[in-house]
Amino acid sequence: MQRHSTLIPLSHEHKRLLFVCRYLKIDAAPYEGFPLETQAKFEYVVRIFQEVMVPHIQKEDHLFDKCAGHHPLVDAAIAELQQEHHIISRMYAALNDSTRLEEDMDALATSLEAHIRKEEREFFELIQKELPAILNNLKLD
Repeated sequence: MQRHSTLIPLSHEHKRLLFVCRYLKIDAAPYEGFPLETQAKFEYVVRIFQEVMVPHIQKEDHLFDKCAGHHPLVDAAIAELQQEHHIISRMYAALNDSTRLEEDMDALATSLEAHIRKEEREFFELIQKELPAILNNLKLD
């Protein structure tokens, strides 16, 4: 299914965040301009969370608010995704005090990647199918 225009900006942010996930993993491949030292990865994830992740989650929360209460499957998916947002946020916050920073960033990357794929492949498809009128009247900027 082609992505609804309202969801395209979120999908673009997801692509950027999926790169972050690959970069944070322990077995990350070298990529020009992205040092593989643990501290450099940590500083990068802090910057990306502030610049991309925080506003992204705010947009998703707005999307969830507008889609809630219209369809039981959508409501169940929203509850699950919101729980994952809380888990990912706690994992991110815990990095500051981590004694196993490399492993914890890898775990965060794995969780975030699975979450993004679920949003893209399941939730976005579901709301496009079940709530097209909501999407047609929604702006996420």
